[in-house]
Amino acid sequence: MTIIAVRSGWASELTSGDRLNGKRGPRLYGRRVGFSIRLAPGVRIRASSRGIRTSVGPRAARVHVGAGRTGFSSGVGPVGFYTSLGGGRRGGRAAPAGNYQRQVAARRRQAVQAQRVQEATMLAQAFLRILGLHRVEFPAASRPPAPEPAPPNHDAIYKHYEQHALAGIGFFERSKRAQAKQRATGWTEAEVQRQWASLREQQAGWQRYLDDRWQQLCNNEPDVVLETLEEAFEDNEAPSAAVGVSDDEASVVVLVPAVDQAVPERMPTTTEAGNLSLRKLPQRDRAAYYKLFVCGQVLVTVRETFAVAPGIGSARVAVLRQDGTDSYGRARVSCLMATKIERASLTGVRWQDVDAADIVNDTSSELLLNQRPRTGELLPLKLETEPALAALIDAVDLAELTLAT
Repeated sequence: MTIIAVRSGWASELTSGDRLNGKRGPRLYGRRVGFSIRLAPGVRIRASSRGIRTSVGPRAARVHVGAGRTGFSSGVGPVGFYTSLGGGRRGGRAAPAGNYQRQVAARRRQAVQAQRVQEATMLAQAFLRILGLHRVEFPAASRPPAPEPAPPNHDAIYKHYEQHALAGIGFFERSKRAQAKQRATGWTEAEVQRQWASLREQQAGWQRYLDDRWQQLCNNEPDVVLETLEEAFEDNEAPSAAVGVSDDEASVVVLVPAVDQAVPERMPTTTEAGNLSLRKLPQRDRAAYYKLFVCGQVLVTVRETFAVAPGIGSARVAVLRQDGTDSYGRARVSCLMATKIERASLTGVRWQDVDAADIVNDTSSELLLNQRPRTGELLPLKLETEPALAALIDAVDLAELTLAT
């Protein structure tokens, strides 16, 4: 409770008795009979029908304890402010213990529910992101134009020639100054034209370089394609690398995290009563979401490859997973999937309606998977029977690729 009061002089304060032995007698306050004793500067004890109450501190910041609730008052001039610092209801009686405990329990339940809602929101976003990974679109590359050069600074050029033309001419030699400025204007126009010609020549040379590189990219020149893909893959969530180009086919590897880092353990749902619940995902469901995650990363990489390298007609993708390190501190990597996808097979795919696993299954001309029969968990491929795939993985700089994770 907070009270703001306006003091009006000393009318409310009555004095009983004259000075006794040089000291003032006890005071009577309003209707309640009591007295006030000043023990020391800033310390006063008041007695009334409600009990003993002590006030400590100056009028500008005074604390009141004792009978009733603990309070704080402040007053400067005619305005006073009072607020209660303790709990309990008016009159100094504390609230029933049961009511207080119920309030605490209710607040605790509200905090737990708010935390659960926040966690459910984050989990829902994580699952939606897995389901939508493959729907990312990339604009198709086109012949790059050389940038337009910035025009010459006409004012700066004129200022330079004007200063040169006016050298040695007096301030009041108007005719000579006018002729000098005309010469400066002519020189400026000639210099601007010369600089424009030089800039246009540089632009043409830059355009010839870009056209030559574009032609090499369209013709699948291996070095140009690999360099272009390396630049495109720099900001990918899953570290990716192009390791080879043969005719119109690119070979790419993608490094994905383990299931524990990719798929949450719990999923938000509701009970039969409609209450929010965070249930633990069954192993089969979690394996299915992880497969969607892996296939989504494959499709993202393939779509970006076809977008930035217009001459590439197919892509071979090997999906690697880092499985810790060996006794020598080297990264231990396993291969979870290998697929070949043709550019033409992606034409007409309904990206918004079909999940990533079905798209990979339907568009792959070659697909290697090893799934546990009961749970559908992705298991490492046996590279002993796939020498070409093993050679592809051996060509990867695993130290550099795993450094990105």
